Formats: sequence, C-alpha cells, structure tokens
Amino acid sequence: MSDSVPPLRSARRDRRARRGRRARPLVALAVLLAVAGYVVAQYVTGGPGAPHCTVGDGSGSYELTPEQAANAATISAVGTTRGLPERAVTIALATAMQESGLRNLGHGDRDSLGLFQQRPSQGWGTERQITDPVFSAGKFYDHLAEVPGYSRLPLTVAAQRVQRSGFPQAYAKHEPDATLLSAALTGRSAASLSCVTGGAPTTPGDPAKVRRELVRSFGTGVLPDRGTSAGTAGAAGAEPWKIALPVAAVGAAGPGDASGSPDGGSRRGWELAQWAVARASELGLAEVRYADRVWTARDGSDGWRAADGPAADEVRLTVAR
Repeated sequence: MSDSVPPLRSARRDRRARRGRRARPLVALAVLLAVAGYVVAQYVTGGPGAPHCTVGDGSGSYELTPEQAANAATISAVGTTRGLPERAVTIALATAMQESGLRNLGHGDRDSLGLFQQRPSQGWGTERQITDPVFSAGKFYDHLAEVPGYSRLPLTVAAQRVQRSGFPQAYAKHEPDATLLSAALTGRSAASLSCVTGGAPTTPGDPAKVRRELVRSFGTGVLPDRGTSAGTAGAAGAEPWKIALPVAAVGAAGPGDASGSPDGGSRRGWELAQWAVARASELGLAEVRYADRVWTARDGSDGWRAADGPAADEVRLTVAR
C-alpha cells in the first residue's frame, strides 16, 4: 500500500494553505484597525489618560474634550464680561451644544458656521467673524438680550427666539450639562472643572498669547496695572512666564462676584481660574493656582489639589517654558 498522498487531496491541501497565507495579512489588518479604533474612541470619549475635561461632582458630572472646554470657557467669559447673568450663559452653552457640539465648525446647513451655526447670508457677520468664538458668542448674546424676560423663559423658548431652529425642543436635553458648565465657568461652583491634558507641556507656551486671550475674553481690566507689584511681576524681564490676575479686576462677573465660596476665594477668582484650566491645552499653561488650590498639567488627573503655602488672593498662571 503506497504512502503517497493522492494528487487530488494534495491539491486541496495546497489551496487551503495558500488561502491561509493570504488571510493572514487581512487578519493582521483587522486587528490593527480594531486597536486603532479603540485608541481613537478612548481619545474622543476621554478614556483613561486621554486628554479630557470634567465638570461637576459626585452628584452629577459632564465630560468634554479640551477643545469643547475651551470654547465653553470663551462663551461664558464673553457673557459675564457683558454683565449678563448665569442664566444667559447656560442658555448660550446649551445652544452651542446642540448646534455644533461646542466645536467651531467650518461647515453646516447651507452657509451655517461656527459654534452657533450662524449664517453670513442672514446678517450674523462675515465667515471670518462667525468662526471667531468671541465674536459669535457676542452676537448670540446681542440677540438674546433683545428677548423680553429671557431669563424667566424656558431654555428652549429663549434659545429658539434667537436661533429660529427647525428643531426647537432639541435644546432642552442639553440644559443639565449646560447648567453644570455655567456654574463652574462663572465661578459659582468652585474647583469643579478640571482637565487632563496628557501631562506637562512638551513645548513652551507664549505668555503674550495668554494675555491677548485674557483680554479678548474678559476685556483689558482683567490684567493688572503695570504700575502694581502684580503688574511688574508679569513684565518682561521679571518672570514673564508667570501671570498674576487680581480677583478684583475690572469686569462684571455677575451677581455674587465678591462672595466667598466653600473652597475659599471668590466667584470672580474661580471664574478666572477655571477659564484658565479649560484653555490650558491650547495656551500651554503648566499650572493654575487660586485660593488654597492648585491645578497642574503634569498631574491633571488629580484635579484641584491642596496647595502648599498660604492661600493665594490672586489667580496665578504659570506658562510652560
């Protein structure tokens, strides 16, 4: 009896072997895509270690990306600097959540653009203006202020009077998260917004850019007078990477500006401090300190920690260098 394999059976085995060899690269590619998809999902959803920001506490919290947090901080700052109440900020944030997901979009329905999906053809401004978060937030507040009794209206009604959306009830689902954000970014809820930026900045920040963005969001009064000790500390040649912001700076932060908070400090101070944390990634901030708390990019996952030394009566920013 011969031990040789019949030709037909041998051919089948050869075909199966070839198919197996051809399948291996496909399997490897599928595994690679699955891993890449997981990494992307972790980044987008703020998985462990991925850059993300969290606002709120144990009773309720909301997670967002650093880009979303930065845009939310700008929307809030523009509102409070105009002397508008926290309710106006909540309405604006909920609207931007629905319209753009708090992203500064360069596209939309027809010619809609930006955080609020405003349309150049409808008189909201030029394309360049509408895609400037400071400008677009200001235009939203301009129109909101013209709505009689907007602060007493249901959020969906107030937002719809400005936006004239085809889906007016959609704003309502964002109200709880917008309320958490506005409480933190207007300073009413102290030490309630923190960000994980992925570790200490690896490239130097630009102190001049930080100052420009502070002025754009809060007005010129946010910076100390150059003639004061705080102003001198931030001057060229004297630790320019450190910026001290007086809590009593010019600019309305709404009712309760000077009131104390459970975590120490004032509402105005926590407004400035949490604005800085929300924008730390884009501005290259390594540390933000206020009252008896400190946030660092290096230890962002720890949130606001107890600071060493005496409590700070001003908001202190340290730019990466």
